[in-house]
Amino acid sequence: MSDDYGKTSLFSLDDIKSGEIALTIKEVIESLDASGYNAINQVVGYIISGDPGYITSRFDARLKITKIDRTELVNEILKGYLKEK
Repeated sequence: MSDDYGKTSLFSLDDIKSGEIALTIKEVIESLDASGYNAINQVVGYIISGDPGYITSRFDARLKITKIDRTELVNEILKGYLKEK
């Protein structure tokens, strides 16, 4: 029998949502890179303006990123940046 038996596992919707947002950002960056765009400039343009035209529709990147609130995008990008420091 495992030592973990009887212990309560923690489930966090925030962790799941954060992971989904991070994956979406990664996919959008890859789509922009594959399309020959400067991914950072394009994402910044989208975040500042809210215009999805900054994001390529290749691989459904535009559709994916517009499903996420821009505030949540900034939050996730900043968390990733600070985690690296």
